[in-house]
Amino acid sequence: MSDLTEKDAPETARAQAVRRGGGDPGSRGRTTIADGVVEKITGMAARDVAGVHAMGSGMSRTFGAVRDRVPGGTKSVSRGVKAEVGEKQTALDLELVVEYGVSISDVARDVRENVVAAVERMTGLEVVEVNIAVSDVKLPDEEDEEPAEPRIR
Repeated sequence: MSDLTEKDAPETARAQAVRRGGGDPGSRGRTTIADGVVEKITGMAARDVAGVHAMGSGMSRTFGAVRDRVPGGTKSVSRGVKAEVGEKQTALDLELVVEYGVSISDVARDVRENVVAAVERMTGLEVVEVNIAVSDVKLPDEEDEEPAEPRIR
């Protein structure tokens, strides 16, 4: 059995690729991420936070509810989210409806933390700001009360 010298050792595929192409293959070319992609990630991450009832203004939620009922219509996860995406950074604006009784400041903090973590992990973009507007509070449902007795027996 003979000892292999460094000269005789086979080159790794990565080393060969670096030598041939003039740099790490992962750094060749440019990746762009559409605003809509960041908006979807943001919407999903915000909805995962306890205390968030819905996203968007009353009007956008109304139109969204109609669209959701149309056969073939899809639920818009980016409703209530606006993203401005640059080459390396993004800024986000969210409009939320929170559940009655929750601390709005705690919900806003949790949404910011969850959104920043998700967007930065999935896109590699730096989130420079997350602006949150709470447009409504979801009051307890009326149907939770005792139903009235039927008038006809």
